[in-house]
Amino acid sequence: MESRITELKEEAISAIEVASAVSTPKAAQEALKETRIRFLGKTGSISLLSEGMRSLTKEERPRIGQLLNELRNIVTAALDEKEAALTALADAAAFASIDTSLPGTASLSGSLHPLTLLVDRAVQIFRRLGFAIADGPDIETEWHCFDALNTPADHPARNEQDTFYLPDGRLLRTHTSSIQIRTMVANPPPIRIIAPGAAYRRDEVDATHLAQFTQMEGLTVAPGVNLGDLKGTIEFFFHELFGPGTEIRFRPHFFPFTEPSYEIDIRTESLGGKWMELAGCGMVDPAVFAEVNKARGDDAYDPERISGFAFGFGLDRLAMNLTGISDIRMLTENDLRFLSRFPA
Repeated sequence: MESRITELKEEAISAIEVASAVSTPKAAQEALKETRIRFLGKTGSISLLSEGMRSLTKEERPRIGQLLNELRNIVTAALDEKEAALTALADAAAFASIDTSLPGTASLSGSLHPLTLLVDRAVQIFRRLGFAIADGPDIETEWHCFDALNTPADHPARNEQDTFYLPDGRLLRTHTSSIQIRTMVANPPPIRIIAPGAAYRRDEVDATHLAQFTQMEGLTVAPGVNLGDLKGTIEFFFHELFGPGTEIRFRPHFFPFTEPSYEIDIRTESLGGKWMELAGCGMVDPAVFAEVNKARGDDAYDPERISGFAFGFGLDRLAMNLTGISDIRMLTENDLRFLSRFPA
């Protein structure tokens, strides 16, 4: 058996040399692959020879086993060396045809979406006021989206013509105010959060409306929170976003979940000097606190001891005003010509 090992070693080395000398690198690589299977495969010569170990005496097995391992290692190393050399030759041949004097292919540099840039900017401003970011599911229950927010059963927003309902009775949230409810149910006051995210309504898609849009809601709840706190927060945000010369006014309005409620208009020279409605806000209605207390099973949000304010605005509309976009649909079309206008 020892002589057969010596013969097999010479045979394998010779076969490797012959295979590696085939006309082209690719053909030589295929020949080496076949040679590897021939000698090292499960039914290869070395594997078959190893099966003869069973017929050896206990004294012969260690020495013959060592010789077989050495044979396998020598053949493996010789194959690996030739294959590496052939791979290097193939790579060199591939690169030889490349003209390095030709100009390179230009690559497009990406940029952040204008909505992403605006969300980041808004978060930075509110963080300076101590607001934390809260999140919640896009698929909501009627209680979180309407009932807890003091929205009556006959309110138009609860109609199937305005809201996307699922077969199980849940719905796609129509505003991120539902995150305010989830935050209060999960945490006692004080609370100071902003909730940016997607909202969904059955709007006809046109130059100023989308069925899915991006909204940012805010909520502050603590003892002694008043209307002056709300006004100061809103004024600080819009002055930081649009500039210190921005005029801001609050118009009385109605929202089911705040009392009193206001629409927020701004006017600035960069926007043409006209008043523009951009947001809604108000003091949290005690009925909202009552619903939260029922869900919590305590009186942590007792309106006799705590108060709060809430606000919300569409980031898509803000992005249009800040960047001069004339059609809101441009924010969803993924047109590189449009997106390249907003380098990160």
